[in-house]
Amino acid sequence: MAFLSLVAALCAAFLLHRHLSALPGGRALALSLVFGLAFGALLQRSRFCFYCVSRDFIEQRDARGLLGILAALAVGTLGYHAVFGAFLPEPAPGRLPPGAHIGPVSVVLVGASFTFGLGMALAGSCISAQLYRLGEGALTAPIALAGTVLGFVLGLQAWNALYLRQIQEAPVLWLPHHLGYEGSLAVQLLGLGALAWLLWKFHRTPESPVGLKVAWWQRRWTPHMGGVLIGGLGVLAFLRVSPLGVTSELGSLARTLADQQGWLLPSRLEGLDTFRGCVTTIKETLWSNNGALVVGLVLGAFAAALIAGDFKPRWPTRQEAARNFVGGLLMGLGSMLALGCTVGTLLSGIMAAAVSGWVFLLCAGLGLLLGWRLRWQPWRRTNA
Repeated sequence: MAFLSLVAALCAAFLLHRHLSALPGGRALALSLVFGLAFGALLQRSRFCFYCVSRDFIEQRDARGLLGILAALAVGTLGYHAVFGAFLPEPAPGRLPPGAHIGPVSVVLVGASFTFGLGMALAGSCISAQLYRLGEGALTAPIALAGTVLGFVLGLQAWNALYLRQIQEAPVLWLPHHLGYEGSLAVQLLGLGALAWLLWKFHRTPESPVGLKVAWWQRRWTPHMGGVLIGGLGVLAFLRVSPLGVTSELGSLARTLADQQGWLLPSRLEGLDTFRGCVTTIKETLWSNNGALVVGLVLGAFAAALIAGDFKPRWPTRQEAARNFVGGLLMGLGSMLALGCTVGTLLSGIMAAAVSGWVFLLCAGLGLLLGWRLRWQPWRRTNA
């Protein structure tokens, strides 16, 4: 059955690739699908979930997952700066590389990032991990993603007031504007190196299970391998189509649905379409580059999970369903106002040397810590 399901998943991916290739702009759509397939497989096999690896460090002092994320950021930083230097030789003020996720830095970003981190902890994973867990058969994932869509609608309703009061005049800070490419690269790598040193200083290697033998195709990939490959994929995706990000399609679906149903959205969303990042649009066609990426992500994770025997659907409890819905709602609200999530604003943003990415990293981390305490502490019991 698993073999037949795997064949079905690969056939579906092949047919989608052929269908997308025949559409206007089909080359970019097909490439987005391929990148999504690779991204989903990499996320699933390396367990590249921002909340999960943070929880491992908080509870067990196991820093390997977080070091894998830093490896992705380091590889992506090197690749992005090489691309920037080729296409924008002089990083003069007022000029930004096309398409890169470089957003405004304001108090809204601080609050939105914190909100996202809190929601991520309550839901048990970030949005990208919810998508790859959907490929693993996690039945909490659709609940969290439904909450995410509603969170986007709430963010859209609040956008104009926040934009006019805070975001409109907020600076868009890009390190090469102030340090040049060489200085920006040095600062980024030094910052990532300092974080890696701190994590390694507190790292404790967990004991490996004794006598447990797992076939090679069932073994999880090491976090640093996953991080290096994801960093390289991020650079390639930016060079050929657009930076990695998973919330643009979800937000566009929410915006289109709200517009069609008349859910009290402003007739005009001030300035939203002028920003880079995972911004939302009214969908006029079925397919978009980000939509193809998201579909590919789920299919890639599904195929990888089937091969490894990780496809294990399970009905959630009411408490799990409620927690995932609330967490998803907070993630949708946060990613709407932060113009992206841990993949778009954090991963692609830091790779692009955007200060907004570093702010998201810090504030989402603080929200994650609070969410972790809210999720676990009240129900813990100690043995006398």
